[in-house]
Amino acid sequence: MPARSTYRAVIFDIGGAVDLEFAWEMAVDGAIASACGLEGIRVDPAMVEEASEQAVAAYAPDVVLCMIETLCGGEPATVARVVRRVEAMTGQLDAFQLRPGIVDLLKRLRGQGLVLSAVEPRWARLERAGIAELFTRDHDVPPAECILVGDRIDADIAPAKAAGMATIQFRSGRWRRLRPRSEAETPDAVVTDVAELEAALLQLLA
Repeated sequence: MPARSTYRAVIFDIGGAVDLEFAWEMAVDGAIASACGLEGIRVDPAMVEEASEQAVAAYAPDVVLCMIETLCGGEPATVARVVRRVEAMTGQLDAFQLRPGIVDLLKRLRGQGLVLSAVEPRWARLERAGIAELFTRDHDVPPAECILVGDRIDADIAPAKAAGMATIQFRSGRWRRLRPRSEAETPDAVVTDVAELEAALLQLLA
């Protein structure tokens, strides 16, 4: 994968592209249902999924809070108690699932001399997953020479584009149905698996 000088770094939002996040999302959804149940609010998986889709479609800054507000009918005291319970249930949760094929791709990218970095990385998790050495904590690559890979349009793609980066949206998990609302949120490429991600990177790096 010969990289030209235009792009020298690939920055990953770890959740979604590197970490599948399925286990994390399932744990959070289960905690929300359990916490609501303790308030006498009967919640089934379909209701949680609907609340998730509504929160994502609304581009809620805090999707979990938005889900809880929806399921609790917006009653402030109930929402606050459910939020505390969910945080207590998931606060120490360490669910990290490497996406199949992603480690080999990361190694190939490094092998071609590209700098790999992470958006707000939790280094301890990367270390336990055995991939921390593939990432650079601090780099001085200008935004115009970076490619951002992320799953959220609002939190990943739009800010990266505004900073001058090329962008790839990795549709996955809770955010898979997100669609751009304007040119400012439109990524350079959209992918759904590692093979498509590598192909998109090849095109940008050609």
